[in-house]
Amino acid sequence: MFQGVSIFVLILLVLVLLAIFQGIRVIPQGWNYTVERFGRYTKTLNPGLNLIVPFIDRVGAKLNMMEQVLDIPSQEVITRDNAMVEVNGVAFYQVLDAAKAAYEISGLQNAVVNLTLTNIRTVMGSMDLDELLSKRDEINQRLINVVDQATHPWGIKVTRIEIRDINPPRDLVDSMARQMKAEREKRARILEAEGVRQAAILAAEGQKQSAVLEAEGRKEAAFRDAEARERSAEAEAKATQVVSEAIAGGNIQAVNYFVATKYVDALKSLASAPNQKVLMLPVDATSILGAIGGIAELTREAMGGGAPPARPTTPTGLRRTTETVPQVPLRPAPSE
Repeated sequence: MFQGVSIFVLILLVLVLLAIFQGIRVIPQGWNYTVERFGRYTKTLNPGLNLIVPFIDRVGAKLNMMEQVLDIPSQEVITRDNAMVEVNGVAFYQVLDAAKAAYEISGLQNAVVNLTLTNIRTVMGSMDLDELLSKRDEINQRLINVVDQATHPWGIKVTRIEIRDINPPRDLVDSMARQMKAEREKRARILEAEGVRQAAILAAEGQKQSAVLEAEGRKEAAFRDAEARERSAEAEAKATQVVSEAIAGGNIQAVNYFVATKYVDALKSLASAPNQKVLMLPVDATSILGAIGGIAELTREAMGGGAPPARPTTPTGLRRTTETVPQVPLRPAPSE
């Protein structure tokens, strides 16, 4: 009898141990398990050590809670301008609610793939080919908004959808290459014409500045010439005034100096005339000596050598002189 009781206790102990092991569940990190009691969902087991009721509860679905990647297969899409392109992509999603992902949808990954494919056709079919090739970020954003809103009741979050390849037909690619080449040639010609235009504008601006500076230079030169002539006229007027004052004071030597200077200047002008080859002048030497003698007397008086002898004056108060202004008759040069 004692032996029978021992066997019963041993069997009972084994059953208890089996029940305990049956109720222990260790969930790995990144996973969630659902628990069903008599086929009905009761709770979700999180990562770590969990206990369930043995022989009553059972593990239903095992869900990966990490972000997952789905390849979107290639498909042909007709754009708004009737261009056919081949498109494929990739989608990223993460399960947030294990119960909804397990019991709200059957075949979660297949559902996400097909939903993405249909929305790619919808979004890209509403755009032109040029927009399709140049606005991938906009396409990705529109796809995320649509697909994430549609998958929200399934307890998942679509984090990213990327269009991987857009492949137009070969003939369309060749046409686009020719169009791009023509566009670049057009831009090159426009830039070249713009450069020529800018160069012409700069050259004209430089000529304008040169003309302005040249005109200013001529203006300044004319102003300087006028100022020089004005100074010369003032000096001449001053000299004439001094001679007039000297004559009025009875000093006839000033007249001699003035006449002699003009006489010498006239001879110099006649000698340097470019239109004369031979100059023949019957110059009276005594007349020239008389003019030079007048200058010498004026110089001697200025140096303190004494005043010349007084001569009888005219009724007007001027002193008479026996020196005469030489007359220079001009004889035309013989023709060659």
